[in-house]
Amino acid sequence: METVESTQQVAPGALAAFARFVICGGGVGLASSFAVASLGSWIPWALANALITVGSTLLSTELHARFTFGAGGRATWRQHAQSAGSAAAAYMVTCMAMLLLQQLVATPGAVLEQVVYLSASALAGVARFAVLRLVVFARNRSQAAATIRTTIPVHATVSRTSAPAGPAALCRAA
Repeated sequence: METVESTQQVAPGALAAFARFVICGGGVGLASSFAVASLGSWIPWALANALITVGSTLLSTELHARFTFGAGGRATWRQHAQSAGSAAAAYMVTCMAMLLLQQLVATPGAVLEQVVYLSASALAGVARFAVLRLVVFARNRSQAAATIRTTIPVHATVSRTSAPAGPAALCRAA
């Protein structure tokens, strides 16, 4: 008799993935908000937001591929491109929120700008989570489950016989 050992990776559930998304993406987003505010005092705010968005998107996509969605490795170029699409939408949301703030308040303070920017980022972040989980990393979860090993072994015993067993033998074995 031979023993066959098979293992598979279990993709994180929606709640666990969202918690990881908030920690990884939220941490990068929080750092980005301060970077945008600092850089925005030297160059036009929209340009600062664009530059920081590009850098933070690359970093976040890597973190999400490795930790958030259980892909188990680096993000592919395709995942980076798809993630960039959702980041472009998030960029538009944050820009629109800041433009609206500037239209409504003549000289908004730094705290109000941060509140508006972080609120818009949070709203866009929830939408990005859905896109990343359901589209960008969805194929990886099904492929990774079949190929990546974890610590949950499944044992099966295989016995070889020279001829198929009859119905009576099968009933006794059950």
